[in-house]
Amino acid sequence: MSKPLVVIVGAGPGVSTGVARKFGNEGFRVVLAARNADALETYTKELNDIKIEAYSIKADAVDSSSLTSAFEQIKQLYGSPDVLVYNAAVISKATPTKLTETQLLEEFKVNVVGALTSANQVIPNMIEHKKGAILFTGGGLALAPAAELSSLSIGKAGIRSLAFSLSQELQPHGIYVGTVTIAGFVAKGSFYDPDEIADQFWNLYINRSEVEYLYKQD
Repeated sequence: MSKPLVVIVGAGPGVSTGVARKFGNEGFRVVLAARNADALETYTKELNDIKIEAYSIKADAVDSSSLTSAFEQIKQLYGSPDVLVYNAAVISKATPTKLTETQLLEEFKVNVVGALTSANQVIPNMIEHKKGAILFTGGGLALAPAAELSSLSIGKAGIRSLAFSLSQELQPHGIYVGTVTIAGFVAKGSFYDPDEIADQFWNLYINRSEVEYLYKQD
């Protein structure tokens, strides 16, 4: 039997690579998806260098057709994902009165819509087999919005709501949906170390008892 597959959308140097290392070390194959091909190559090589079976697919989270195409390639090349992790987000500084409609809509596509689009690519197969997991990277801004990060605050509130509503819908089908709400700035060596955060993604996946884990320093 082939190893299970985790797909991480929004691959970057922080949380996503921590999650990739954690799941990879637990026996998963890893597919990283992001729009920067050069960066993807670097992240994939780093995982391969520590004996994790990892691959990359170029995908732009703002573009639904790009995501759909990427998941079609993933299924053809590596099989259907057992776990989806959506980590994509746009971090921009703008107060509500300075935030244009166009900016809000474009960033919402990445912060929330891309998560739903990605989830819809894996849900049918998960329903068919009555198993699977979908995990979202959340943020403390969903609970304590910041005026200077108004777009991301709205986005994190949106993805948190999506996690809870999607969980209600999919739980009867045997599919787990969860989110790690990170209430701080991710930095290596700090309380918000990506490897420590990754452990909580894994704990949610294994335990499947809570929709949300609030990762917050007391």
